[in-house]
This record gives sequence, C-alpha cells and structure tokens, in this order.
Amino acid sequence: MTAHDAVPGLASNPAAPAAVLLRLLRLDYDWYTVARLTWRPSVPDEVAEALLTHPDRRVRSALADSAGADPVLRGRLLDGPASDAILVACGPHPYGTIAPPLPDPVYARLLAHDNAHVRYETVDAPSTPAHVLLPLARHGDPLFRLAACRRVWDGLAPEVRGALLADPDPKVRTAAALQVMADDEERTAWLIETREDHFWLGEVLDHGRLERGLAERLLAEGTHLARLAGNPTFPADLAATLARHEDPAVRLAVSARPELTEEQRAAIDWEVAPEDRLQPLVWVWRGRADADLLRRCARSAHTWLRRSAAVCAELPDDCVRLLAVDEDFAVRLLLAERHPKAPPELLLDLYLHGAHRAVGMLIARPGFPSAGLAERFADAADPRERVLALRDPAAPPELVERLSRDPDGFVREAAARDRRLSVGRLVELLDDPQAGSAAAANPLLPVAEMTALLDRAGVPA
Repeated sequence: MTAHDAVPGLASNPAAPAAVLLRLLRLDYDWYTVARLTWRPSVPDEVAEALLTHPDRRVRSALADSAGADPVLRGRLLDGPASDAILVACGPHPYGTIAPPLPDPVYARLLAHDNAHVRYETVDAPSTPAHVLLPLARHGDPLFRLAACRRVWDGLAPEVRGALLADPDPKVRTAAALQVMADDEERTAWLIETREDHFWLGEVLDHGRLERGLAERLLAEGTHLARLAGNPTFPADLAATLARHEDPAVRLAVSARPELTEEQRAAIDWEVAPEDRLQPLVWVWRGRADADLLRRCARSAHTWLRRSAAVCAELPDDCVRLLAVDEDFAVRLLLAERHPKAPPELLLDLYLHGAHRAVGMLIARPGFPSAGLAERFADAADPRERVLALRDPAAPPELVERLSRDPDGFVREAAARDRRLSVGRLVELLDDPQAGSAAAANPLLPVAEMTALLDRAGVPA
C-alpha cells in the first residue's frame, strides 16, 4: 500500500485543520478524495469557499447532494455557474431520512428561476418544507398545485382543498382525489372510471372507498381480485366468495381481511413464504393507534397480520416482547428495523445469526447492545463477531491494540477508527492496505502525521 491510499481518510477526519483539507483540494485528478470533503458535517470557511468555486462540477454536485453540508453553503451554489441551480434544486436524498431544508431566500430564488426544471425539481425535493409548499396550492402553474396536493394536503384550508378537487387541470384533480379517496366513494369511482394506463390504479384499488355497486362490477370483471380483496371497504360477503379462488394471492388477501376470526382465517388455504415481501395491511396501518387491534394482530396465527403489527411504532410493549421471539424471520427483522423499543438481544441475535443482507445494518440501531461485548466476542472465530468487541465501552486499550493486529482486515479497519488506540499504533496503521484510510480518519492522528502523510503521498503543499 502506498501513502496515497490512506489519504482519502483525511477528508473525513473531524480534527483535520484547514491547511490539510485545502491540500486535498489540489488532488484535481482524484475526485473521490475531494468529494469526501462535502460529506463532512462542517468545514472551515476557507475550505467551504474552495468547494463552492471548485472547477470540477462533480465536486460542486457532491456538495449540493450532501445531507451533512450546511444548507447555507449548499444554497450559495446559486451564486456560481448557472448550471449549478439544478444541483441545488434537486438537493440531497439521504436514505431513511430527510435533509435539512435550505434557507427561505434560497427557495424564493429557486421557485422564481428562469429554468422550469429548476422550479419543478424544487417543489418535488423531499427536503422542501411545508411552509414553502403551502402557498403553491393557489399558484398559476398546475405543476406547483400538483406538488401541493401530493405533499401538504393535510395542511391546506378546506376551501383550498375544494378548489383543487375542482381544478381545471386533470392531473391536479386526480392528485386531489387520491388524497380523499379513502373516505369518498364518488372520488374513488371517478378515479377508477379514468383508470386507463394510469400508474395509480393499484393504489386506488388498495385504498379507495368502494361503493357496493362498483365493487360488484369490479368483481364481475375478474381482474385485480387480490387488490380488491385486500381493500377493507370491499364488502365482506363479496370477499367471502373468493376464499377458494384458484389464485393463491387472492386467497391470501381474503385470509388477511379485518372482519375474519382466527378460525375463519385458518379455514382458508393461504401461505406466506419466508422471503415473501408484503406491504403492511391497510387496515392494520390505519388502525395502529388502537392498542387492542395491534394486540390481536400480534397474537394472530396469520403471518401477514403479525408482520403488519411489527412495523407499527405504537405496538404495545408486551407485543414487542412477543414478536421478538416470533417464528417468522421477517416479523423479527421488521420489528428490529422499525420499532424504537426493539430488544437489544433481538438486534444482536439477528446480527449474529441472520443470513439476510439487511441484518448488517442493525448494528447502527440506537438499541444495539454494547456492554459486555468485549468479554463475549474478543476471541470469537468469526471476524464479524470479533469486531463487536470494539463496541464495548469497557474494552481495554490492550484489546483494541490486539484487534488492530487482527488477521482480518475488517477487524483492523474497525480498530483503526477506535479512539482508544495508541497514537503510535495508529501511525503504523497508515501503511495497512485495508485499515490505512480509517486510521487517517481517526481524530487522534496528530496534525504533524497528517502533514507527513500528505508529503509522502506527493500531495502539493
């Protein structure tokens, strides 16, 4: 490994001073290292200025797409090349969360931009806040009104909602109707009558309130029967006629209806395979504030009901404990991923024994255990277990030092990030093929060693 291989870690080091970070900006040929500077939660002012004016548009794009970057800094890209406006408008799309919003004056500039794509990307960006979108419900541009329908319907005044439901633009009327269809038979019927080639038909059949005559006609058509049977407003007696349907998806949908008893569910030939991906049942999700309903689902013999209960944060504590030992792997995984009180022992057990690719992410959950892991796993045969020892706050520095010499690079890399590691060993790890970059990112690394690393890598001063 060359010194240059460890250099990218410096871009993520929270203790790296401006002088070090500015040298990284001179690596014009190494876009990855430069772009990593935009991932930092903060950068010195002189580094921020250099990022804003960087000649490589990819770097400026990375800045615009960084959820950790200061929104004020992202907004200042509007003062650069005109083509950067679209980067600001699209903004960050972090997984599982929403990026901080831009300052209001930046939104004002974006919404008034000459480029229509900039305007429309702004109203569609997940981080654009409600107070910016609400006034757009009366805007002259139908695409602005469309965005208001989709994003901030609940915050609109009744008279504004009424105007959108009667909007002259058919796309706006449709978006408004989709917001009320769960309680409005007429809007549901209208949406279905205009259903040709519309991607939202499945959503209407799943969630729209069905009048009996319409339900009978749709049943007679014989299409989309599984969706119909899964709609809780589809009449129960009509759903019962599908209990022995030849399509297993239809039978499954019927078996998971809200009005059935456990005995009635058991009488239907349904099956849920361990790897089947099922959306939470509509009636469970809508009723998740009802603790008794969630208890019935958590105690049900039906896998789909238990999976639906597992994703609800409102699930009572006794049901959390019950589902944590459920026989269905997906129930346990969904509980671990979605419930704020998922038991630590469940998170650890899934990490240790789950073959599913998602279990590796569980280590980032707030409830993942840490105490006692050093004693349990420091000498484990599996490197994925040995690395857990480093999560233990009571792990002694001698153990961190030993794991920094582990034969597995994954373990050495984790040890290189540990702040209990001696500075001398940290410097040695800069030459490790797998752990060098992690060592360079460790804030314990002295600034003198950062500078020496850059010198050895040939980075211009």
